Order: sequence, then C-alpha cells, then structure tokens
Amino acid sequence: MSDAMGMAAPPPSINSTAVNSHSQHHMMMHMTFFWGKNAEVLFSGWPGYNNMGMYVLALLFVFLLAFFVEWISHTNYIKESANHVASGLIQTALYGVRIGLAYLVMLAVMSFNAGIFLVAIAGHTLGFLVFGSRVFKKSPLMAYAKASDLPPISCNC
Repeated sequence: MSDAMGMAAPPPSINSTAVNSHSQHHMMMHMTFFWGKNAEVLFSGWPGYNNMGMYVLALLFVFLLAFFVEWISHTNYIKESANHVASGLIQTALYGVRIGLAYLVMLAVMSFNAGIFLVAIAGHTLGFLVFGSRVFKKSPLMAYAKASDLPPISCNC
C-alpha cells in the first residue's frame, strides 16, 4: 500500500535477512517416525543438517543417557547404617537426577527419529542387562538383597 502512495517500501532489516536465510534450512517438525540424519535432537540446530558425524554423536549421547538412567536406577549408594536424614537427601537427589535424565531421553525420542528411538531402547536394555538383571550378579544371595536405593520407574499405563 505504501507503493501506491508513492512511498518506497522500507529496506529489509538485518533480522529479516537472517530469518530468510535460516528458513531455507529449517525443517518441519516430524510427527511420525522417520529415518535419516537430518533431525533436531534436544537442542535447536543439533545435530545439524547433512552432518553424519554430529548425528552419530547425538546417537551416542542418547544411548549413554539411557544407559546412565539404568545405572542410577539399579545401584546402591546408601549403607543400611547411614543417617536417615542424610540418606533421604541423597536418595532424593539421585531420584531427581534419574528423572531429569529420563525426561531428556524422552524428549530426544520425541524428535521422532527412528535411530534416536532405537538407541534409546538399546541404552535402557543394555543398562538393565548390566545393572538390573541377574546375568552379572555374583551370588544367588544377592537376588534377595536390596536391589536399589531408588524405587523402580513406574509406567502409568
């Protein structure tokens, strides 16, 4: 409308130029599973586009997060004779860390990238095999010992 009145349109600002150049590489968010290395996982622009090395790093990161969730879930840190207040605070801190990491894994899976989904499952599975299953228990008596300081992660299914 400003052209009709004989006025020139304002020049493009630096911000609009940056937005236009960024929108050329911007992906739509997927709402279904897809295969490929062009995904955003946890952070805007990460692992990037057409960067296989960063995608592999993202896969490794999600795998280790899931594995670490299982390690925290099945490890005993508190002695039976420990002070109840101190052990309760440690238990609460560990619970918060475990839940925070579990939510990070969930958010990564919400990228709907099939590779991320598979490594999250693999990390939880291998972590459970190593820390939660009977495969690496030293004696049958350990099966009756306290399994963990933290309650199991429950599914409200």
